[in-house]
Amino acid sequence: MLAALTLVAGGMSMALAAGPASAGPAAPACTVDYKVQNQWQGGFTAAVTVTNNGAAKSAWTLKWSYAGDQKITSGWNAKITQSGADVTVTNESYNGSLATGGSTNFGFQGTFSGTNAVPSAFTLDGVTCNVDNGSGGGGEPGGGGDNGGGTGASGRVDNPYVGAKMYVNPEWSALAAAEPGGDRVADQPTAVWLDRIATIEGADGKMGLRDHLDEALKQKGSGELVVQLVIYDLPGRDCAALASNGELGPDEIDRYKSEYIDPIAEILSDPKYAGLRIATVIEPDSLPNLVTNAGGTNTTTEACTTMKANGNYEKGVSYALSKLGAIPNVYNYIDAAHHGWLGWDTNLGPSVQEFYKVATSNGASVDDVAGFAVNTANYSPTTEPYFKVSDTVNGQTVRQSKWVDWNQYVDEQSYAQALRSQAVAAGFKSDIGVLIDTSRNGWGGSARPSGPGPKTSVDAYVDGSRIDRRIHVGNWCNQSGAGLGERPTAAPASGIDAYTWIKPPGESDGASAPVDNDEGKGFDQMCDPSYQGNARNGNNPSGALPDAPLSGHWFSAQFRQLMQNAYPPLS
Repeated sequence: MLAALTLVAGGMSMALAAGPASAGPAAPACTVDYKVQNQWQGGFTAAVTVTNNGAAKSAWTLKWSYAGDQKITSGWNAKITQSGADVTVTNESYNGSLATGGSTNFGFQGTFSGTNAVPSAFTLDGVTCNVDNGSGGGGEPGGGGDNGGGTGASGRVDNPYVGAKMYVNPEWSALAAAEPGGDRVADQPTAVWLDRIATIEGADGKMGLRDHLDEALKQKGSGELVVQLVIYDLPGRDCAALASNGELGPDEIDRYKSEYIDPIAEILSDPKYAGLRIATVIEPDSLPNLVTNAGGTNTTTEACTTMKANGNYEKGVSYALSKLGAIPNVYNYIDAAHHGWLGWDTNLGPSVQEFYKVATSNGASVDDVAGFAVNTANYSPTTEPYFKVSDTVNGQTVRQSKWVDWNQYVDEQSYAQALRSQAVAAGFKSDIGVLIDTSRNGWGGSARPSGPGPKTSVDAYVDGSRIDRRIHVGNWCNQSGAGLGERPTAAPASGIDAYTWIKPPGESDGASAPVDNDEGKGFDQMCDPSYQGNARNGNNPSGALPDAPLSGHWFSAQFRQLMQNAYPPLS
């Protein structure tokens, strides 16, 4: 019986014998899984998983020798040195503990000429290891979405956020730090929004995509780092609102592909950036609009009807998934709105079917989807601590309250977990996860309830219990009273890849009044504090802050409010 190591490179698979297995029943003291993730002319990246089957360790050293002229140029999640053909890898301070049966992983980038032969032998603290053709880290696709960090067959890990830092945008950080007290959050990671073609190279004197990726390499150091990008420039963008209308007309799908997605893909596939984990949030609000606002209801808009008829939202998202999903270190998350939009049975089921349709057509496949993103640029609480959807008051369910209005969910985490389960049942891979945008959903401050509301009526109970202090769950623009939410963190709950700040706090949702601009952005009345609402928010006041600038522009008053009402509070 031979233990085999599988190397996939250039479309070929080679099995290398690692020597006879022991004739005895004892398990090997350790196993090593060495996978070449990506290979090009003269260069490669590799991921290594080490499993300890012996006594628990508080520190470890792995060694191997190359048969060829491979040279390791950079690494992450471990300290890597090389002398001639001999490589020595030692743990970082945070991953030295290795329990019996426990695994750890690291990766690196290197150069070679001729053939890139896989090492045939490894030692862990001087003991020879078996070479394993499995994942070693329990993270192969089909692992049940357990938020682990193991490397799967594609070379991607199950959850890119596990064991990784997140990229801090220095431009956002500088704006935050310039505000009174802003230094308390200026080092938090936020996503970079690519909302125009010009942002790829850098618009209005700001950093372009390569600038951000180069800065990310500096921040990465020897560990793992996730760069978060929002892909946001579909033709006819934001068909149910106006504040984030885009530069491309409804029929300009070819420009979207050739002038927007293709250049982004070209940059992301540069081998220079192969060691970064890149998480993309694909086109906020687009596919949900096709489900809820293009079908003859009182929320239908002519623009959404047009985009459903011409299919360009679907074609564009499929193209983005396919093109970006072909890059081994890119993780695509399809935007899936929020519970106050899709939480009703009549919306969630059809939305999941729409997501699956788009992920399996026009060249895309479920392999291109790492998961979903919810609450992007919205305000829905991650959890409602003082009431749940199954509560009853005087024989009436919480769902009968005016606030919940028969929704099946009252917060984002329960919605996200249900979305994930339905998506897997519909045909998505079982290891998908969900991102929750917590940048503005903390709802702290003096208006935050400290316990459940009175049980005099179902409405009094819900209104007194809910930490979400919006006038209506459909309100979305620069909400008065909002606060920073949970700080970005990996794998906080089952099925949740991360809490993360996708919408950078302090960036406006839209202007309070019309503003001439060259960004294609319109004026939406939901951003006007005096507006009394429409069918999509139950004809309630907008709840928007006054004097707001264009969407994406810095809004100092909003940022200060978010800090004041942060929950957990800022220290």
